[in-house]
Amino acid sequence: MNVPTIVTIGKATQDVFLKSSKAFEPQEHKGVLYEQLPLGQKLDLDDVIFTTGGNVTNAAVTFARQGLNSKYIWALGTDIASHTILQDLDNESVDTSRVLQDESYRASYSTILLSSTGERTILNFHGTKVASDGHVLDLSPLDTAEWVYLSALGDMELLEKIITYSAAHNVKVFLNPAGAELAEMEKLKPLLEDVAILAVNKEEAQQIVEGQTLEELARHAINYVPAVIVSDGPHGAVATDGTTIVSAGMYEDVPVIDRTGGGDAFGSGFLSQLVIGKSLKESIIFASANSTSVVAQIGAKAGILRSGVVLHDMPLTEKPF
Repeated sequence: MNVPTIVTIGKATQDVFLKSSKAFEPQEHKGVLYEQLPLGQKLDLDDVIFTTGGNVTNAAVTFARQGLNSKYIWALGTDIASHTILQDLDNESVDTSRVLQDESYRASYSTILLSSTGERTILNFHGTKVASDGHVLDLSPLDTAEWVYLSALGDMELLEKIITYSAAHNVKVFLNPAGAELAEMEKLKPLLEDVAILAVNKEEAQQIVEGQTLEELARHAINYVPAVIVSDGPHGAVATDGTTIVSAGMYEDVPVIDRTGGGDAFGSGFLSQLVIGKSLKESIIFASANSTSVVAQIGAKAGILRSGVVLHDMPLTEKPF
């Protein structure tokens, strides 16, 4: 059996979680939740947890744990955070051999203030930006890959370069755009003709197409791409390939410990099953289970499911498109 190769491209992050049952309790003002930290005081922490994150590195671990050939491309530095990220990925059997490591780069770094509800405030240092022309990136692994997974790249010019390169080499694109890409809709929409799967949440979908329900949004978005997933957190998701449409609820109602990486686990979980021939329905079930497992633990990678896990049924409907 030929094992599919999936390449992930994008930033990586050293994540530091700070837990405090007293200092990080959410407050509300005019419908907005926030955390309030007094100046000039020392606040006690319950725990400090060091992990790694970054949308596509989280996805890369899902692919590796599912037994796929998982490869990661980016530019990192010689700083401690960069070394930690690479060691973490190497330990997960993600191929990092084409990562550029140069002292002129620094990895992203996030300090996450975690409340008892699972909500969090993230203080993010973006690290060194990769040039928009992507000249420092070695894209040659795409020459023999089946898929490339792109999420929150944050640079429309670089996104266009990677998608164009992928199309030229018959590589299918899974795209999870973020704010920077969605803000340039006139450039994003033409790129969708070379995207195989578009994954967005409800609010993101409403920036691309008209619609109020997840199903409406999915039906409209399928005019741009062969397959689409529209999610709405604990309210479930809808996926369609233009032939079948699947609506799913929550896989399991578990206490949410940390929402970091839940969306990445869903998207990568879906693709990890689809590429090995699983149906739309089976892929959604695994995606939901993967996401549920991740948010039940601290950090974006700890809860990612491994190959062979036994899944149970979940609220789900399947019907012709």
